[in-house]
Amino acid sequence: MKNLTKPALMLLGAITLAACSSPEAFETEPVQVQTSQGIVTCQLYTPGLLDWDRSISRPNSMSVEAADQVCKAEGAARKDA
Repeated sequence: MKNLTKPALMLLGAITLAACSSPEAFETEPVQVQTSQGIVTCQLYTPGLLDWDRSISRPNSMSVEAADQVCKAEGAARKDA
């Protein structure tokens, strides 16, 4: 390890991280969440990755941002349960 330079170690770390952080590897089955505007279908990930939770289907009356927040809240609720 002593012979590796700092840039080489950084490159090795970046390659390792890229190989290990594919979202598909952490996906759960999609879940449906009932809201006052209708059903939001969420793609959740493992409990430690709440930042990745997102909507994959939403009512037309709801913005993508609002639907994503519903999914993040659902992921957090499942993590705390």
